[in-house]
Amino acid sequence: MLLDHDLGVERAWQFLPAAKSIGFTGRVLIVTAWVGDAEARRLMRQGVCGVFRKENSLSDLVKAIRTVAAGSLWLDPAYAGIAAKPEGGAEESGGGISLNERERKVLRFVLEGLSNKEIAWRTSISESYVKATLQRLFQKTGVRTRGQLVRAALELFSGEL
Repeated sequence: MLLDHDLGVERAWQFLPAAKSIGFTGRVLIVTAWVGDAEARRLMRQGVCGVFRKENSLSDLVKAIRTVAAGSLWLDPAYAGIAAKPEGGAEESGGGISLNERERKVLRFVLEGLSNKEIAWRTSISESYVKATLQRLFQKTGVRTRGQLVRAALELFSGEL
């Protein structure tokens, strides 16, 4: 479902619980002119599968729709800041989870919606190393899929992202 964030007198975050209460279980891609970082986090915690900004190109919208339809999450690059964390060594993060610098970088790129290949290119590491890092992140956060990792990251690190 493509859902505009601005529904007149209501917002998408108000609509989603009502839709779920009557049995809606579909995937939702929010389309918005703008929402703040806190609002984007709230939407992701509510189970939306993506946030897309209207200022982006039609080809980006097609990519976002296909990404969500394929079972992955899409987070507009404008919201990369919700994943930003200071660089450095391992730090205690959400719920006492310790992430090293590489894990934080990979997680930020996952939240931006990059593929393993794109993450490998941006971080100058092999794609297999990206996969291994993702497996460590899955283990640390107790999830099994990339989509669950995004949701967990937004929930566990919301105050720090």
